[in-house]
Amino acid sequence: MPRKSTTRRAQGEGTIRQRKDGTWEARYTLGRDPGTGKQIQKSVYGATQKDVRQKLQQIAQAIDEGTYFEPTKMTVAGWMNVWLKDYLGNVKAGTVANYSRHVNNHIIPALGAMKLSALQPPQIQQLYNALQDKGLSAKTIKNLHGCIHKALDVAVRIGYLKTNPSEACILPRIVKKEIRPLDTPEISDFLNAIKGHKYETLFKVDVFTGLRSGEILGLTWDCVDFDAGTLYICKQLMPPRMKGQKYAFGTPKNDKARTIRPAPYVMQVLKEHKIKQLEQRLHAGAAWDDCGFPNLVFTNEFGRHLTQSGVWKMLQKALRDSSIENLRFHDLRHTYAVTSIHSGDDIKTVQENLGHHTAAFTLDQYGHVTETMRRDSADRMQAFIKAIPNA
Repeated sequence: MPRKSTTRRAQGEGTIRQRKDGTWEARYTLGRDPGTGKQIQKSVYGATQKDVRQKLQQIAQAIDEGTYFEPTKMTVAGWMNVWLKDYLGNVKAGTVANYSRHVNNHIIPALGAMKLSALQPPQIQQLYNALQDKGLSAKTIKNLHGCIHKALDVAVRIGYLKTNPSEACILPRIVKKEIRPLDTPEISDFLNAIKGHKYETLFKVDVFTGLRSGEILGLTWDCVDFDAGTLYICKQLMPPRMKGQKYAFGTPKNDKARTIRPAPYVMQVLKEHKIKQLEQRLHAGAAWDDCGFPNLVFTNEFGRHLTQSGVWKMLQKALRDSSIENLRFHDLRHTYAVTSIHSGDDIKTVQENLGHHTAAFTLDQYGHVTETMRRDSADRMQAFIKAIPNA
């Protein structure tokens, strides 16, 4: 038979009683509601009187020390949806779309029903491990972790969590893909293969400027300064990330606009292309329609913007009969970077031209190239030393 309800003070802040089901409850007061003036009472539960007494003492101590934390009743799904809706106002639309996919495809199905306050590192780690077993790449899991970590960081800042449980998770190691730049003979083969192609100029400009695909497709004529010989890279044409979305202009990666000074050859190619585009426009007449993207440097024959997938397919088609195999559009960017370094450009200059966030990232990407250059330098010095009499 349950013991008759008893009352016991814990540092003067709470009471303990046995419930009808035999378990024990400790009630404590958190002060008064500023709106109603009524006492704010909370409870903790345990199997024994000793359990709840210990919990009550810990709470009372935390209240005295000002470190008390009240767990939220919100679920993981509830919090993730609140975070997506209310806490990403200054985040790019494309990034928000990526976060939404992570939340809806992975986080909510696996963890959504859990109380946010009950979420622990093992549950998050198990999600990462399961997704890796299903074949998701290490990079995708790293991006998913970034989404979870950011959402839980906000939960910590506003007081829903004491600590971020994703901090303790271990991520799979990302094996860096080997870059595939074209060497000098292959660049010659590449230029020969694209000769006469309707997007020849686009491919030429990209291999000699290293622009990202979105940057070159979003380049507009007002950003081409023929007098100064510069290109102003301030936007990119972004593909739709979610159902119902359309292509749209966005800021460059890293939100960094930049001005680059390409080789005079590139500016001459663009001059010739502008004349050809004007001829195309006259020929198209009323059929010319920019569809809300005016002044684009690269369009189809009717003035419409190009798509990343369409350009990649055209590139593959152009190279079909060449000796170049499995070339990605992004490899044109790698080609520009490597040839720039081989030509003597310093890492800082290459970083600024490519629009990388830091020179350290550029060095990490293309460090093997500079290592080759260092070996070549050592070989030249060795040959010089051998040529010195009495050396």
